[in-house]
Parts: sequence; C-alpha cells; structure tokens
Amino acid sequence: MRNRIVYFISAVMIFAGCKSNFYSKEDFNSVLKIDSHAHIDTDKGVFEDQAIKDNFKLLTINVDVADSAAVIFQHKIALNSIKKYPANIFYAATFYFDTTGFGTESWSKKVISHLENDIAGGAVSVKIWKNIGMTARNRNGKFIMVDDPALDPVFNFIISKNLPVTGHLGEPRNCWLPLNEMTVSGDSSYFAENPQYHMFLHPEYPTYEDQINARDRLLEKHPDLVFVGCHLGSLEWNVDELAKRLDKFPNMAVDMAARICHLQYQSARDRNKIRDFCIKYQDRLLYGTDLSDEGSKTAQEITDQIHTTWLEDWKYFTTDEKMTAPSFRGEFEGLQLPKEVVRKIYSENAIKWYRLAVIK
Repeated sequence: MRNRIVYFISAVMIFAGCKSNFYSKEDFNSVLKIDSHAHIDTDKGVFEDQAIKDNFKLLTINVDVADSAAVIFQHKIALNSIKKYPANIFYAATFYFDTTGFGTESWSKKVISHLENDIAGGAVSVKIWKNIGMTARNRNGKFIMVDDPALDPVFNFIISKNLPVTGHLGEPRNCWLPLNEMTVSGDSSYFAENPQYHMFLHPEYPTYEDQINARDRLLEKHPDLVFVGCHLGSLEWNVDELAKRLDKFPNMAVDMAARICHLQYQSARDRNKIRDFCIKYQDRLLYGTDLSDEGSKTAQEITDQIHTTWLEDWKYFTTDEKMTAPSFRGEFEGLQLPKEVVRKIYSENAIKWYRLAVIK
C-alpha cells in the first residue's frame, strides 16, 4: 500500500511538472507579448490601449502603399504613437519608391536622406514592400526586382546603421493560382477583391519563383543584411521550403503576420511536422498579425477584432485543443509549444532581431 501511495504521488508530481512546461489560455495576460507586424494609421489610440490591456507591445510598420503623402502621414502617426506610448510602441520606417531618376546617384541619396530622418526619429527598421518586383518599373518598362544593383547603396546604408530590413516581397504562392485552387479563403477573398495583385491573371508579370529568387539573391549579395521576411517570407505554403532559406541565410528571420492560417492548414495534415519546425527554428520566428486600425471602425469593433485574434493565436501555439479556422475547412490541433519556445516567438525574438528597448 505504501509503495502504491509513493508511486501515485510521484506520478502526480511528474505529470504536474510536464504540464508546467506549457502555458495555458489562462496565462495569456501574464506573459509579455509583442505583435511584431501591425499597422496603426490613426491617432485615436484604440489599438495601443488594447495592446496594453492584453500585455502586448506593438511594432507598427509603415508601408509604401500609395504615394509620398501616405508615407509622410504614416510617419507622423508613428511618431505620435511612440511618443504617447514610450517603450510600448515601436515603428518601422519606409520610403516612397518614386521611379523618377531610379538608378542614379541622386535617387539613392534622396532615399538615404529620407531614411536618415526616420532613423533619427526612432525607426527600428526599414520596410520594403511588394511594389518592388510587382508594380515598380524602370525607364525601359522592366520590372524592378529587389536585387537590382541600383538599390545596393540603400541597403548598404541600412547595414551601416545596424538596422534590419522588414521585407514583404512577392505574395503567397496562392497568388499565382486560380481562385478555386487557393488553399485558404483569406487569399481567395483578397485576390478576388484585388485582381491587380492576382498574378494568375497577369502571366506577363514576374512569377512567384522570380520574386523568391530575387529576394534570395539579395541576401546572397548582402550577407551582413539583417532581414525579417514578412508573412513567413512568402514561403508560407511549405515549411520545408522556408527551412531551406533559414538554413542558408543566418541573418534571416520571418514574422508570421497574416499567415498563421497557412501553418494551421499544414497542421491539419501533419501537426508534428509544423510543431517540430517551430521548435527547431524557435530563434527565427516572430509573432505578428498584420492587424490594422485606419480609424474607420468603431473602437469596439477594433478591440474585438484584435483581442479575438490574439486569443485564438495564443490558443493555437500554447494548447493542444482541437480547433477550426474560418480560412479553410477541417479541424486541427493546437501545437502546445514549450514555454521557452512560446516566449521566443512572442517576444524575445522581436526584441533580439529589432533591438527593441522594451521595459518588461
């Protein structure tokens, strides 16, 4: 009887010890978290306030999505946010890709001068966007790819400032497929609404492989460039392909923004493979959402969307519960990653790769 009691107590202690290696849903608020890919485009403070409630820090990323006025506006909003929420909000700068004079020394000097001002204002990174490779063309009408030699002075300047580049280059591989063959509904909905970016409809544009190869050549040419690939580095469809790049480029990390559904899609088919990938590359993965606030929605709509997204993602990474996602049919199981891995993905990696001065 005594031996049975000892065995039972030992078993309980072992079980408790195993369980303590994992976070639960109840730990959500107590753990420091960083959303390393967000977009704050209003000075209302709703996004920032919700982040503080949920124990999140934010990296708001400026994007060259329209014109120079839009870039200036985003810069103004970012400066306001980091001033109002010091050590809670950080920002990545960008520059307007005006193709006038592209390839000349005056062009690169103009961009560098702009970035110097942004860095002086507190920017922790420089964002480059998919217009490089997908819309911007040189004077001969040829698409400008990210490994174009004319961009070398800009990248060399960023390297000299010890800042990372945050790069959204290309699109999900689904972009080159018919709508009915895309793996997740988020992609099919986006490209249905944005046919200008649905490359299946534009075979005259650079291919998916062209985008990835140009990015890889950039990293080969600039091995000292620290590069955080947005959206799982546009290799969201296959963790094996992503692993090849992470192995080849030690200065490359990736955020998960707007691509966690692709991990879940692969989880539904082979959960252990995705879990093993996250554990193996635990130092190279940054949590992010791509959530935004442009000021058009009510405060309640914004806070509900943000809080719900953060909670659902936390559940996926920390528990082994059965889950479903609106992006595709089928059930999948949470990854239940060890605490150490969760902390790296949710905060430590962002602090390391972006050199964030976070007060815990």
